[in-house]
Amino acid sequence: MGKYLVDIKNERLSFFTPAGEVKALNDVTIHLEEGEVLGIVGESGSGKSVTAYSLMGLTAHPGKLLGGTLEFNGHHVENMTEKEMRKIRGNEISIIFQDPMTSLNPVYTVGNQIEEVIRLHTDKNKAEAKARAKELLELVGINEPEKRLKQYPHELSGGMRQRIMIAIALACEPKLLIADEPTTALDVTIQAQILELMMELKEKLGMAIIMITHDLGVVASMCDKIAVMYAGRIVEYGETDDIFYNPQHMYTKGLIRSMPRLDTTEHEKLVPIEGTPVDMLNPPAGCPFAPRCDAAMKICLNQMPPQTDLEGCHYTKCWMIQKEQFEAQKGEA
Repeated sequence: MGKYLVDIKNERLSFFTPAGEVKALNDVTIHLEEGEVLGIVGESGSGKSVTAYSLMGLTAHPGKLLGGTLEFNGHHVENMTEKEMRKIRGNEISIIFQDPMTSLNPVYTVGNQIEEVIRLHTDKNKAEAKARAKELLELVGINEPEKRLKQYPHELSGGMRQRIMIAIALACEPKLLIADEPTTALDVTIQAQILELMMELKEKLGMAIIMITHDLGVVASMCDKIAVMYAGRIVEYGETDDIFYNPQHMYTKGLIRSMPRLDTTEHEKLVPIEGTPVDMLNPPAGCPFAPRCDAAMKICLNQMPPQTDLEGCHYTKCWMIQKEQFEAQKGEA
């Protein structure tokens, strides 16, 4: 096994639709160590969920992996059959989906659904599975677990249902938990509780987490590292402090500017990112963010910027940084 729990290298993935090829992922590289929390941030359609689903072998038709390697916990995911994938899904890698109402089966009780996962992946009998289900509900902070196990999803609140989803995901104590916008459907106070719960469980179970979100505020306190995605590419990557206090890509700067802050003066307006996301059927030749970027130069529109390595693991793909570095070297000379 390599030194990383998750080692995705140069992944390229496209969806072949009747309208043409949608290049969903272009040269995506992600490394994640055991017990580490990575936030993948970006707007809708940037490729966040596709990256995570491909790691679980859940790329939906007509999606196709065209290149790169996906290694998880010593498994080469790109070469595994569906039968082999089923053995590691739930056991070693689990996912919490966006909307708990559509992820839970409405015709089975909560207890049934948790017990089914336990019995499928472990050799526990019915009574042991029931005891473990109760234990899991207590672990995720649900009151009266005995009563909840007999209830159906529609009888529970949104926050409760999301906790049930976390309980199901943790049933076999996976090494990696993928959280796909787990707080989107919840109000702010419940959102804070769910995020706090995930961090507590991470400490308790020592698992790694990939947190997928479009909200930079959600990842600020949770993540060790952040990958900022735009149009199927990672445009900036680094430790959380690097991304928040020293953002280098114009898109990252735009995301941070459009976040509400507590330390701003009264009535200060938020600065939105103008324009619309890239048409993935016809992506631009150069930097995908160039059409929306205030500082775009001619080269940005025609040529994809190379990777610029900054301090530590921090890197970005932006012509502006290349220009700044070139001018700094020229000044020194």
